[in-house]
Amino acid sequence: MKKVALFGAGGKMGMRLGANLAKSTDFETMHVEVSQEGQERVRAVHGVDCVEPDTALEGADVIVLAVPDTLIGKISHSIIDKIKPGAMLYCLDGAAPFAGHLPEREDVTYFVSHPCHPPIWNDETDPDAKRDYFGGLAAKQGIVNVLIQGPESDYALGDLVGRTIYAPVMRSHRVTLQQFAMLEPGLSETVNGSLMMVLRQAMDEVVERGVPYDCARDFLLGHMNIMGAVIFDQHKGVFSDAANKAIEYGIPVLMRDDWKRCLDDAEIAASVDRIT
Repeated sequence: MKKVALFGAGGKMGMRLGANLAKSTDFETMHVEVSQEGQERVRAVHGVDCVEPDTALEGADVIVLAVPDTLIGKISHSIIDKIKPGAMLYCLDGAAPFAGHLPEREDVTYFVSHPCHPPIWNDETDPDAKRDYFGGLAAKQGIVNVLIQGPESDYALGDLVGRTIYAPVMRSHRVTLQQFAMLEPGLSETVNGSLMMVLRQAMDEVVERGVPYDCARDFLLGHMNIMGAVIFDQHKGVFSDAANKAIEYGIPVLMRDDWKRCLDDAEIAASVDRIT
């Protein structure tokens, strides 16, 4: 068994990860949590006591930082000298590593793994899986991995950790750190999150102008389903001439001509800097 030191074990992500690690026979997990409330949560849910950082780090093969992006740099610098050579420092997001917040330590592997979250179109039939929108509980999802530094042979271990903490995993993707930054915050948050918020604001505006809330919501979500299925290659279909004309004239109204610059290196770097 590989020894895992789980930092932030009592937080929202730490509790999710700890539950999945407990199901695995591949890992022995040491829980680290600074807050009293978090320690009590770990004890109540997982039935184990948290340990001091030094105890968890002693001989640890994988150190998982389930902590906010803004704390990655501070925590990683504070523990780096206590990590054994050849161990793996494991981040759940690429923002802090992309921003250069990890310490220099050539004999320690740096790895990132992040969930894709369960897809909109899926084959889930179990009620718990159908309600698992975040993932890591019952619904299958993909994950995205980055081996930032370290021997190529360490990728298999990093992928195994990712498949364990985000289980059940249906697909695992490997990208570079730069590519991950394009995915998040670029594609998933800056673009997708913003446009989803615009959709909600548009629905609210329609309601404000007199359409009943349930009617507007049903109409929008239904059209999001079928139009999204066609646009994203889930369903072979075509839009009506009227719909195509509305889209053709709608995009210039909604989007700046240069909107794709939000995926440029400089814009991505600025976004990551704000996050971290």
